[in-house]
Amino acid sequence: MRIIFAGTPAFAAAALEALIAAGHEIAIVLAQPDRPAGRGMKLVPGAVKTLALSHHLPLRQPVSLRDPDIHEELRAVAADVMVVAAYGLILPKAILGMPHQGCINIHASLLPRWRGAAPIQRAILAGDSETGITIMQMDAGLDTGDILLQRAAAVEPTDTAGILHDRLARLGADCIVEALDRLAKGTLAPQPQGEAAATYAAKVTKEEAVMRWEREAQVLARAVRAYNPLPGAAAQIRDIPIKIWQASAIPEVSGVPGEVKAADASGIVVACGRGGLRLEVLQRAGGKRLAAAEFLSGFPIAPGDRFQGRNA
Repeated sequence: MRIIFAGTPAFAAAALEALIAAGHEIAIVLAQPDRPAGRGMKLVPGAVKTLALSHHLPLRQPVSLRDPDIHEELRAVAADVMVVAAYGLILPKAILGMPHQGCINIHASLLPRWRGAAPIQRAILAGDSETGITIMQMDAGLDTGDILLQRAAAVEPTDTAGILHDRLARLGADCIVEALDRLAKGTLAPQPQGEAAATYAAKVTKEEAVMRWEREAQVLARAVRAYNPLPGAAAQIRDIPIKIWQASAIPEVSGVPGEVKAADASGIVVACGRGGLRLEVLQRAGGKRLAAAEFLSGFPIAPGDRFQGRNA
């Protein structure tokens, strides 16, 4: 098939690479403009741009898709289908109807659950045991189009958002190749989404990732996993910012929320609203991620000390 591909980060790059390997013709690639990143805030290209350039594919990075010039360029491509994955820009109605087979989205959840920007993090935060990939026919709504294909994937108890992201990226790549093969054969049967089961996956913010020690330990353990790698679960002790990268819940702990109950090589146990949270991998601002034993050797913490977060 002749394809317009729209995507920006690594999740989308996995799909683009699979489409190239499957022999599809990538007529043009759309990616968001380069963004500043790192301590130097230098402009850094997304994974899709890097991959497209390595394959010498035509690439455009428009700030928006409302410019008539980009409409004309995409129309001239005469694509069979447009594949969208984690692109980050809204497709105007004029573009949605442009390819012969319309626009198809790769979404990292089992729609209609977790429509929106952060389905992977929201699935972990909610304690879902299962998520997956949905290949969806795009319409004017937010992830509301007909379902073309779905594949489920387990959410493992130790999954961080980063680990689950990578697993779903691989699954999404497999699914879009299968979906386009079936689309060409006319064997896809679109199914409307059930609105009653719809949930929304709002974008994760840094403020949200500040630990609320009044919450149940199991909830906070999921939060640590959901906010890894971005933005990182955050707290303070003695007014020093700390990121928490790995933690586990301990049901039998009790105490004032935020109070350190134990601190040794196995971790720093902090009382929560219910149970305790053992902090196992931590990082001071400007420092490295360290296992608890190494962290404590350079930053002593003792029972009775108090972590701050924010109130629930």
